[in-house]
Amino acid sequence: MSKIRYIFSSESVAEGHPDKVCDTISDAVLDACLTQDKFSRVACECYAKSNIVIVGGEITIPKIGYRNPSEVIDFVGIARQAIREIGYVNDDDVFHADKVFVNVIITGQSPDIAQGVDTRKAKGKKTAKQGAGDQGLMFGYACDETPELMPAPIMFAHRLGRALTKIRKTGNVPWLRPDAKSQVSVLYENGKPVAITNVVISTQHAADVEHAEIEKFCIENVIKKVLPKRLLTPQTEFLINPTGRFVVGGPQGDTGLTGRKIIVDSYGGMGRHGGGAFSGKDPTKVDRSAAYMGRWVAKNIVAAKLAAKCEIQFAYAIGHPDPVSVHIDTFGTGAVSAERITRAVNRIFSFQPADIIDQLNLRRPIYGKTTNYGHFGKNDKDLTWENTDKVAALLKALK
Repeated sequence: MSKIRYIFSSESVAEGHPDKVCDTISDAVLDACLTQDKFSRVACECYAKSNIVIVGGEITIPKIGYRNPSEVIDFVGIARQAIREIGYVNDDDVFHADKVFVNVIITGQSPDIAQGVDTRKAKGKKTAKQGAGDQGLMFGYACDETPELMPAPIMFAHRLGRALTKIRKTGNVPWLRPDAKSQVSVLYENGKPVAITNVVISTQHAADVEHAEIEKFCIENVIKKVLPKRLLTPQTEFLINPTGRFVVGGPQGDTGLTGRKIIVDSYGGMGRHGGGAFSGKDPTKVDRSAAYMGRWVAKNIVAAKLAAKCEIQFAYAIGHPDPVSVHIDTFGTGAVSAERITRAVNRIFSFQPADIIDQLNLRRPIYGKTTNYGHFGKNDKDLTWENTDKVAALLKALK
């Protein structure tokens, strides 16, 4: 029988990437609002270009009523601190934590949306339960390719970016700058990763360093230290700063927007995506909370060895508490049928937005931990959707 071979690639971006700068500010604002009031309604988006940052969106903090949230939230200070922690503090940075102009354009949440989310009756609303804040579809995914139960290409790309950032922040390699991207291509045979065929790293750098030094450093001190040796072969191609120069980076070199790296944030393209971004959104937004719920369910299914690969999709109508559909696909890897798994899942998990928040304990200022290097696959007790605490319940429900 012939082998089925294909190459799959995923990318990651460092926290200094202009889009991630904006995600970081948006999630920092969210955490600050939840610290003030865990019932805050937040939809915060950010734009960055050159030396300008715009923080905009809809924010309602119930404990202060209809007053301006700027009375209790220092949006300008939060933006500057986020930029500072990322590392835009070099004298040659046009985009500098202490020098950017921060514009704040914040209004309250629309009352029409609020009544759909609120746990109360309203004219035209069919239920008093908390409903979804918008219509939409969300996916969750897990597979047994890595210890994190994540696809190998995206996890490898994240590892490179995380390692590069850790080295930069030690200060031991002074020519490294915050903006960077990584990409890993993995060869699969019969659905299993067997080799890494290509690795790309593009890192911003100071003007006085030679390309040869950057190339050698990234290969020897990042790639070969981080990626599995068994998957690196003599044929693996390394492409380091392939344009030859990357001095102008960050928001000076490219515009940044919140929510533009949704594939980096999720499964690197291996699992499907419903289109909704995560950062800057409080947990009443099912774009975020239901995607976390999907990961929790899919990961527990794979951890229970009910499938080697699992994807779950559910969809919502605005203002309505129950999903309009729930679908599970195990791609032919299931130990039992997808129908049986779906029945067990519906017995154990509730997909109502209020229940998702309670099951995953989402009304906490934890979202800064999610922003960079993926919202999934991290080992952190605060990220409850990574727990495999429902394995026994799933197995019992199948008996």
